[in-house]
Amino acid sequence: MSGIELQGAGVRLGDTEVLRDVTLSLDARTIAVIGENGSGKSTLGRLLSGLVPATAGTVRVLGLDPVRQAAELRRRVAVIFSNPDAQIIMPTVAEDVGFSLRTEKLPRAEKAERVTAALEEFGLADLADRSSHDLSGGQKQLLALCGAFVRRPDLVVADEPTAYLDARNARRVADHLLADASHSGTSHRLVLVTHDLGLAERCDTAVLIQDGTVAEVGAPAQVIATYEAGIRW
Repeated sequence: MSGIELQGAGVRLGDTEVLRDVTLSLDARTIAVIGENGSGKSTLGRLLSGLVPATAGTVRVLGLDPVRQAAELRRRVAVIFSNPDAQIIMPTVAEDVGFSLRTEKLPRAEKAERVTAALEEFGLADLADRSSHDLSGGQKQLLALCGAFVRRPDLVVADEPTAYLDARNARRVADHLLADASHSGTSHRLVLVTHDLGLAERCDTAVLIQDGTVAEVGAPAQVIATYEAGIRW
């Protein structure tokens, strides 16, 4: 499986150049993207997931061009946002997970088996018939993850997935994201956009974004040290 290759990539939104001259070659399984508010790190996550197009340079994600091969990229990439309400659609927990498989064209029995297995994996089996919108914040984020992983994606892009969670639920969500295999036993890559430096340190590599461009790439401890030194200044 190919990783992430960007060469001189840029993103302009209206009159604002949000990312510029971003060059990256990443093959690590788990990648943290850190930086201050407004640095462009969330836009980088959206660029990699195909939600915004590059306006300069070239981008390849899993060997795919996010513009010319958008449908294939959407099939292989799952996106997790900080607010799970933005991703919950169906009225019950089981229905919402099943909705994620709507484009898979699976036999009914296989679809039901995958939904059941995913609910078990994410500790939601007892809530299968509960209203999706009546869940706690932590349960909703687990449901969002469950709906993403039931698709067995090759890459998960998570943008501040623990931002609104208490410590216990944040740890549960992080453990699922960083696990080396999904419930199906299929390994996935992770791009984690986060302010949580402890969580970033658990990744294999880290990218520091400053003022819309890459400031440093490397071992998380070193990249975090550079980031914290800049904050102190």
